[in-house]
Amino acid sequence: MRNGDIIYGRNPVIEAIRSGKEIEKIYVSKTAGGNISKIIGMAKEAGIVVSTADSDTLKRLAQTPNHQGVVAVGALYKYFDVTDILNYAEEKKEKPFLLILDEITDPHNMGAIIRSAEAFGVHGVIIPKRRSAGINATVVKASAGAVEYIKVAKVSNINSTIRDLKEKGLWIIGTDAKAEKSFEELDYDFPLALVIGSEGKGISRLVLENCDFVIKIPMKGKINSLNASVAASILMYNILSKRQGKA
Repeated sequence: MRNGDIIYGRNPVIEAIRSGKEIEKIYVSKTAGGNISKIIGMAKEAGIVVSTADSDTLKRLAQTPNHQGVVAVGALYKYFDVTDILNYAEEKKEKPFLLILDEITDPHNMGAIIRSAEAFGVHGVIIPKRRSAGINATVVKASAGAVEYIKVAKVSNINSTIRDLKEKGLWIIGTDAKAEKSFEELDYDFPLALVIGSEGKGISRLVLENCDFVIKIPMKGKINSLNASVAASILMYNILSKRQGKA
């Protein structure tokens, strides 16, 4: 059964996963048995986050006690394909400028980054299906509505996506506090994707190894790291500024 973006009941949730419907999260009962394990397996294979919940939470989400121990929350946002983003850049006759967010799990940071991305001319944002915030109500609010004007793609594997982008002629720029090159040293007058990592871990090792350039934001204070959204904003503004200077 469905209540807006909420799907509940075992068979409806199974069919929703099979059909490829965008599902943000699936909640399952802590005590449910039977084919709940099948649902969990299907969800994980599809890259959908699964959490356990008590009966009261499931009842509140489904707005009925007849949830059969499982409730799926549909995605608030219809995601685009990476190809859509590249086509958009081509339509604008601009060199592609993409943003890849590697494990940004804080929705407030995600929203703030998307807001800046829209302001600084980014053609689209790429996020992973797993270990990442999705486009939920908090992200929409934090973006001040920018999600309505920028294309966001959700991919199964960031490294595979990076390889595909390289084959299409894009250069991948990573960020790391230990990098030798300052962000000001590049001119950015080429098709690119900028990778921003999480505050706690930064860019994951494999993703960093797949970057063509690794840059840093030099700092003089005692605090040697920036909020992810602040760092992203500085870098995106610099890319836009350098590109406009080439005109």
